[in-house]
Amino acid sequence: MDGFEADRAVVVGAAAHHLGRVLRAEPGQLYELSDGSSVRLAKIESTGRDLVEFRLLESIPVRVSSLETTLLLAVVKFDAFEWAIEKATELGVARIVPLAAARCEKGLVAAAGKRAERWKKIVFEASQQSRRVALPTIEDLAQPAAAFARQETALGLMLSERPEARPLRRVLQDQARDRVALAIGPEGGWTEAEFRSASGSGFEEASLGSLILRTETAVTASLAAVNYALEK
Repeated sequence: MDGFEADRAVVVGAAAHHLGRVLRAEPGQLYELSDGSSVRLAKIESTGRDLVEFRLLESIPVRVSSLETTLLLAVVKFDAFEWAIEKATELGVARIVPLAAARCEKGLVAAAGKRAERWKKIVFEASQQSRRVALPTIEDLAQPAAAFARQETALGLMLSERPEARPLRRVLQDQARDRVALAIGPEGGWTEAEFRSASGSGFEEASLGSLILRTETAVTASLAAVNYALEK
């Protein structure tokens, strides 16, 4: 919601419709509400067709991550991609950049723009479930080289299956960065040109081990490792 006003809050539109018509919300029920900077416990005062009024109660403590993580994620089959962005949201990423990598399926890349609203809804619902104060942003589909170049002030990590890639845990040792950019490629892997482009923008290749992981598994495993190593 847009904001709190003194001890009251109003939810309108689709969110109010969902509360009233789908969840059957009634006066007296308690919910947690966020205005993008804080979370409050709130009691429903009244419900209407497309409007729900709340009385705000006590503040609820929330923990904000010390990391600002950008996930650069190549477009893969949409069920896997959507599962991955849901879990990335739960794991605290600040932004998600879908990539049109060279080895992505062309049909998926062509259809990605039509999925943007669905992806935003997934991120919104995952943020609510995990009590995130601020929602991550989902940027427009980007070419890898351009996306890598925009991350030059972050610790750039590019997941790689090549033998020269160092284990992710070693790459993260003794790091003290609070901005991370994590690049995860398509099922066919990165091309040589993409490796060169990432390296030129300061990314280091990192490995998750000897097993070949699905994209969505790599997302959760690598983000969990980054949070464990770098969050304060």
